[in-house]
Amino acid sequence: MNDYYKIEFAINPANIDACDLLAALLADEGYESFEPTDVGDFMAAYVPANTYNENIISGIINVLPIVADITYQASFIEGRDWNSEWEQNYFKPILVAGKVAIHSSFHTDIPKADYDITIDPRMAFGTGHHATTTLMIKSLLKSDISGKNVIDMGTGTGILAILSAMLGADNVVAVEIDPFAAENAIDNAASNLHGNTDKVKVIVGDASSLDDYNSFADIFLANINRNIITADIAKYAVAMRAGALITVSGFYVVDRPIVIAAASAVGLRFLSADDDNNWSSLTFIKDA
Repeated sequence: MNDYYKIEFAINPANIDACDLLAALLADEGYESFEPTDVGDFMAAYVPANTYNENIISGIINVLPIVADITYQASFIEGRDWNSEWEQNYFKPILVAGKVAIHSSFHTDIPKADYDITIDPRMAFGTGHHATTTLMIKSLLKSDISGKNVIDMGTGTGILAILSAMLGADNVVAVEIDPFAAENAIDNAASNLHGNTDKVKVIVGDASSLDDYNSFADIFLANINRNIITADIAKYAVAMRAGALITVSGFYVVDRPIVIAAASAVGLRFLSADDDNNWSSLTFIKDA
């Protein structure tokens, strides 16, 4: 099962900037979801159990360039079927960019939209509510997807892969390192695409899985985190055709120079940026 740790941080005095920086640094270490308060006095962060390390948390707190007393406590969350958890506490239907409705099969108050995506998460995260997913969806809606090949790196529950197929992509390769999430993505694709499930191929693995897809992608998507993106972006570039676009997210606005530098170093030219609640997306093109 997919076990997690929930780490609850108390910040005194309350400081929203401290929350933002703390979340950004934790995201770089594999933390997947955050629940901050509006006043910045508390934040809960969730990380897969096999990634949890107290020394990493202490190190991050010690390097924060903000004067605040930050304490924390961790609690183990045993893996389970997360549908009921989201239904009771978090997962509500949403409408992204006025065009994409994301909801679960247990919802009845579903907004009308051009694209309707049903997501039944068997893990705690990946329901489309995070700002980075919104940014990636907006980028997809602006792109010419019809007839194209798409790679969705770090697909999670498969939202971006599914939307790519709905938008007319010929082939979508969805890569996910977590086998539980990959199974979930396969099931979600089946429930949304019906007879077109052959358009989405879910692969369990990391960036090394791209070795079989050199010069494949017309559109490349990577909503992960800054460290993984900058470490693997050379492999992303090799998997892209000349003229292909890549949109990346999972990092803060302040991290843009780092990501742009890494992309430029492998021949990707910066095109545009977008942001939502201090989270950023960046789009590049492979000229040759």
